[in-house]
Amino acid sequence: MKAFSGFGNKELRLAMLGMVDGNGHPYSWSAIFNGFNPGDMAHCPFPTIPDYLSKEPEANLSIPGAKVTHVWTDDPADAPRVAAASRIPTVVKRAEDVLGQVDAVIVATDKGHEHVERCRPFVEAGLPVFVDKPLVDNEPDLGQFRRWIIEENRPILSSSSMRYCKEYLPYRASTHNLGALRYVTITTPKTWERYGIHALEGMYPVLGPGFVSVRNTGALDRNVVHLKHERGVDVVVIATGDMYGGFGDLLLCGTRGSAYVKIMDSFYSFKAQLVAFVDFLRSGVYPFPFAETEELMKIVIAGIRSRDEGGREVPLAEIH
Repeated sequence: MKAFSGFGNKELRLAMLGMVDGNGHPYSWSAIFNGFNPGDMAHCPFPTIPDYLSKEPEANLSIPGAKVTHVWTDDPADAPRVAAASRIPTVVKRAEDVLGQVDAVIVATDKGHEHVERCRPFVEAGLPVFVDKPLVDNEPDLGQFRRWIIEENRPILSSSSMRYCKEYLPYRASTHNLGALRYVTITTPKTWERYGIHALEGMYPVLGPGFVSVRNTGALDRNVVHLKHERGVDVVVIATGDMYGGFGDLLLCGTRGSAYVKIMDSFYSFKAQLVAFVDFLRSGVYPFPFAETEELMKIVIAGIRSRDEGGREVPLAEIH
C-alpha cells in the first residue's frame, strides 16, 4: 500500500467507536472536537468528565476543521447518550456502518487484546485509525500491528495522553540540571494491562528508547514493576487498583538534583493527544516513530509475563 500522505486542509469527519467499562473517552474526546450540551453531559456516568469540561472556555472545545460525526458503542443504549452529550449527529448500529461516511476512525477502548479485531475492518478499508492505549497486550497482536504499519504502510497511531502532559514537558526538553538520571518512579491506578501504559508513556519521552528488562514482583491489583534502561537508570512503575490519588506522580532523581511532578490538567493532555492525531491526518507525518510504541508494548507484555512467572526478570529482547 502506498504510504499515507495526509488529507491536507479538508474538513475531517471522524467516527468515535466503542465504549468499555471504566472508560468514558467517547464522551470526553467527542466533546473536545464538538463541544457539549451541559444538560445531557451532566448525566455522563463518569463525573470527572463534565467536571473538567465545564472548566474550559467554549473556544477550547474544538479542533479546527475536524468533527466527530458518527458514533457507535458496544452497548447500543450508550450511543444516543454520548451523541446527545457531545453533539454527534449520527448514531450507527454497527461500527462498520461508518465506512464510506468518514475520513478516519477513533477506537476509543483500552483493552489491548481487542484492538486487532476492532481495527481490522477499517485498516483493511484503508482508513486512518487512532487506537486508545494500550495498542496491544500480547505478542501476536503486536506482530499484526507491526505488519500493518511497517510492512503495509497502514496509517495507524496509538498513544497515551500522558505523552502530552504539560507538567512533564520541561523534563522532556532537558534534565541537565538533575545530572545523570539514576532513578525514576511513576504511579497509576487501575491495572497494569490497561493503565500501565499511562505511566510508561508518561516517563518514556524523558528517558527515550533503550529499555533492557522488566520485572514485575506484584500481583494483578498491585503491580510493582522494575525496568532497567541502558543509560543506567532504574525505573519503578506502580499500578495499584484503587490508588486514584496517585495518578501520574513522577519522581526523577539524578546525580545533582531531583524533581517531583504531578499532573493537574487532564483536558490539556487529552486535547494535545487528539490534535496530534489531526495533524497526522493532515500531513501524513507521524508525531513519533512506531518504534517507540513497539518498545512500550513490549514493556507492557514483559510486565504481564514477569508477573505470571513469579517475578522473573524478562529481557525485552525476549518479546518478539
